[in-house]
Amino acid sequence: MRLQVSLVLGATTEQVSGGEEELASLRQQLNAAIQDYQAAQAKNAQLTREQERLRAAYHRLMEQHQLLRRRIFAAKAERVDGSQLELEFAELSAKIATIVEQLAETEADQAGDPDASADPESSGSDDDPSKKRRRKGRRNLSEMDLPVETVEIIDETLEGVVERIGVERSEQIAFRRGGAIRLVKLRVTYKTGDEMADTGHGADATFVTAPNPKEVLPRSIMAPSLVAHILVDKYRWGLPFHRQARMFEQMGVPLDDGMMCRAAEHVGATFGCVVDAMALESIQTAMCLSTDATGVMVQRPKCEGARHQSCHRGYFFVVLADQDHIFFEYKARHTSVAVCEMFHGYKGYIQADAHAVYDAVFRGDARAAPDDPPPKEVGCLAHARRKFFEAVTVARDRDSLEALVRIRKLFELEAQWAKLPPARRVLLRQRIAIPLLDELFTWAKTVNDRVGKTRGLVATAFGYLVRHEAAFRRYTEDGRLQISNNHSERQLRDPIATGRHAWLFFGSEDHATAAANLFSLIASCRLHRIDPETYFTELLHVLPYWPRDRYLELAPKYWARTRARLIPKEIDREIGPITVPPPPGA
Repeated sequence: MRLQVSLVLGATTEQVSGGEEELASLRQQLNAAIQDYQAAQAKNAQLTREQERLRAAYHRLMEQHQLLRRRIFAAKAERVDGSQLELEFAELSAKIATIVEQLAETEADQAGDPDASADPESSGSDDDPSKKRRRKGRRNLSEMDLPVETVEIIDETLEGVVERIGVERSEQIAFRRGGAIRLVKLRVTYKTGDEMADTGHGADATFVTAPNPKEVLPRSIMAPSLVAHILVDKYRWGLPFHRQARMFEQMGVPLDDGMMCRAAEHVGATFGCVVDAMALESIQTAMCLSTDATGVMVQRPKCEGARHQSCHRGYFFVVLADQDHIFFEYKARHTSVAVCEMFHGYKGYIQADAHAVYDAVFRGDARAAPDDPPPKEVGCLAHARRKFFEAVTVARDRDSLEALVRIRKLFELEAQWAKLPPARRVLLRQRIAIPLLDELFTWAKTVNDRVGKTRGLVATAFGYLVRHEAAFRRYTEDGRLQISNNHSERQLRDPIATGRHAWLFFGSEDHATAAANLFSLIASCRLHRIDPETYFTELLHVLPYWPRDRYLELAPKYWARTRARLIPKEIDREIGPITVPPPPGA
């Protein structure tokens, strides 16, 4: 009996010990499974984060792809679909218009100004028939000072059979190709005798020839008028020298592009004295300097024995000094050092595109004296609008579309006030535009707090607007300041941005500097409504005789007054001596 009980107890003990081992094994398997599950969860979370990062990078790349595709293939006009904009934001536009009307009425009632009580929008409304431009019919061509050529149209069946009683007259503008002429210069030779011995010619001198007049291009076969024509065709209309040479060859005139290139560099460098005088006056007296820059390709200098090197990139800066001067400057690099050299000693307003190279100027690095105040930055709302336009076009962002509507209202107000005096314009800006700006930036900061931590076109647009708030508001301080910097961009577009598609590059940095002087004078001529070809012809004639301390009188701004003080028969001829008049007010 005892043996049987012991056998049963031994078997039970073995079963219990075997169960504990199996339970421990199961526990180890469970712990291993839990660890594998936790590792899988961590890896899954890591993969999820990586997936989100890749998805965000993908969306950013798609935005950049669509943006580049649009810039290459799509139209460059900064406008959106008007019907879509009006459908989606009609209520917002009506709300803004209502706020403007209420502000105008409230401020007018408080100020008691009868002129301000009028709605500024109604004064320039397109719905007012009296304000619309009236059509004047067909232009009277007989008032134009043009050569006349008559063509008589007859009826072959009636001519000579019946009596003529009159004609029915109409006019058109035709074109006849002009051409070069030979300018014969006759220097008179005089016969002298013994009575001329005391003049220094000697007792045996019998013939004296009139001295050669001073010229910018001595011994050149190109007269000033031809040089002026070539320069204007190249630097105003973008016609390359090699194409002009082929045109002259067809006319039978032996000119090559190398001769034109050397003349352009020499004349442009010579005209630099006038441009320097314009720039100096601008730095000293201008209220606001508007500037922008664009890149150009410039050939590297040729080294003997070295291989041909590719072109490097240089930069043209344009500076608009109020309504007085426009001048260009070539700089080898687009850096803060170059910008500080341009604006050294200036104390007024500078309107630019918020590029980082201008920060040094606004910090005061370009001051002539430590106590001088630094220039004040004026922002360009057109640049901010352009970034929102790209966000709308590529990212289809509704907040960016709303920003476009708000900014558009500010531009519409400026268009209505464009013809008002500056004092009246700044008053309206303070009453109406500043509250709209307050509402714009308050709303933009809220949106920027939401999207500012992401990357993309939307975050870039709102960040740019919020970071430069003070510069964007500054145009409300003075009625002469403008809301955008588009006027300086337009000065770069025609002569350089469009012209470089034809002439591609400049032969050297010296040639680029000379070209900047020619661009400056042509743009200033357009500003003051002067024909640049006539101006260049007369400047080439006058400049060799002009005193060095009076070059500012030859600038396009003052040229009409200076020319009126010259002797007409001297300035009307293309070459010959010039009698310099006394300074103005002397």
